[in-house]
Amino acid sequence: MITGEDGPDTAVELPGTADTEAFGEELGRTLHAGDLVVLSGPLGAGKTALVRGLARGLQVAGPITSPTFVIAREHAPLPGGPGVPLVHVDAYRLGGFAELDDLDLDTDLTEAVVVVEWGEGVAERLAEHHVLVQLERREDDVRVARVTRG
Repeated sequence: MITGEDGPDTAVELPGTADTEAFGEELGRTLHAGDLVVLSGPLGAGKTALVRGLARGLQVAGPITSPTFVIAREHAPLPGGPGVPLVHVDAYRLGGFAELDDLDLDTDLTEAVVVVEWGEGVAERLAEHHVLVQLERREDDVRVARVTRG
């Protein structure tokens, strides 16, 4: 099981980037328009790799790269897919909820899946419910993911 109803599931070990993307793809297949996904973890933990997988699971157009400097990117659905766009946000450079709220993401939240990197503690306020994915990278370079629905 990939997501917990009332708390984090057992930690999932992701030995390489391909595993992180595959995990994201599996999670992406469970998402629908209106879902907010908040990603947390240090630099190099695999947040953008996970979003590449989410994009495959949602079947949206790429390429998926970190939106650090543009803050947000929208990826349109591919023909034949579920038809849900992906809005990929990087909150790293934002000064808090007010600047995140200025992006007017609540409009996107009704029609798209919104994923916010570096969003823990800030982005959860954008929606009544969200999925939190906490990523860490161990010293042996294995990533560990924990998913919580809140």
